[in-house]
Amino acid sequence: MPRVFRHRLRVRYGECDPQGVVFNANYLAYFDVILTEFWREAIGDYMAMIEEHGADMVVAESRIGFRSPAAFDDELDFELRVARLGTTALTCHIDARVGDRLVIEGEMRHVFIDPATKGKRPMPDEIRSGLDPYVAPELQTAAG
Repeated sequence: MPRVFRHRLRVRYGECDPQGVVFNANYLAYFDVILTEFWREAIGDYMAMIEEHGADMVVAESRIGFRSPAAFDDELDFELRVARLGTTALTCHIDARVGDRLVIEGEMRHVFIDPATKGKRPMPDEIRSGLDPYVAPELQTAAG
């Protein structure tokens, strides 16, 4: 059974729009926090990837489906699953709920690059080994 990364964030007042719900662009900022914490659990220090493995990641694609609103002081429970580990890319599926209510469904694809040239490069084997336990086979077909 694949591992699922879980992390909770509380909505702050300043993250809400005049309608009283989380402003849509803030979900990408939340995704960044979730991915950083996921990386810490699965791999360790993000900067070590650059310094020790000569690799970095850049966002190549993101998608968010809005299902219901979240408001100030709600606790968003995020779940991240690895949908695909390619040769040069990582795709993560990210959901957020308030209680049992689905708030958003999203996906982010990162491409591995050489920090010096900014050109695409293969994912380092050590990184792949750390991410592999999180690969969700049920998402493989959906992610391509």
